[in-house]
Amino acid sequence: MLGFVGQFVVWFVIIAAGAVIGLGVAVPRIVGGEALTVLSGSMRPGMPPGSLVVVRPVDPATLRIGDVITFQLRSGEPAVATHRITGIGTDTTGERIFTTRGDANDADDVKPVRVVQVRGERWYWLPYVGRVNSLLTGEQRAITRLVGAGLLGGYALVMFGGAVRDRRRERAEAQGPKP
Repeated sequence: MLGFVGQFVVWFVIIAAGAVIGLGVAVPRIVGGEALTVLSGSMRPGMPPGSLVVVRPVDPATLRIGDVITFQLRSGEPAVATHRITGIGTDTTGERIFTTRGDANDADDVKPVRVVQVRGERWYWLPYVGRVNSLLTGEQRAITRLVGAGLLGGYALVMFGGAVRDRRRERAEAQGPKP
């Protein structure tokens, strides 16, 4: 019984780790999106600090009030925020602009968001996963993925080898002792 429980726990951990890696790393890359860590509490309670938010590219013309977007705080700079659109309008030049606000904030953001600042629309988010993402640098994340894949592959080989050994043993027992 303990062996069954142990195998269940190991398989559960493997599947959970694979799902997190798939949802946090592989899927965003496939769709051309990116995974970012929520650092502030401005989107509480929906996305608390430490969450991993996955954003995908979006045509800004399709955005509506209520959508959650990730945008550059200043055009051309790397710092970003993820907030909900509370208003859509145009500036004096006719360019479309978005008014945004964090769900936990009492007021709209001071500066409107221009179309060129929009990095993407929130696709989904994973609680707590962003904390791990924040602890590791890009190179460390790559090494962690390789080590994790190696460990999972090694475990699969051990399980496969054990299954082959058990089948051989069962066949030998079924044939009986050799004369």
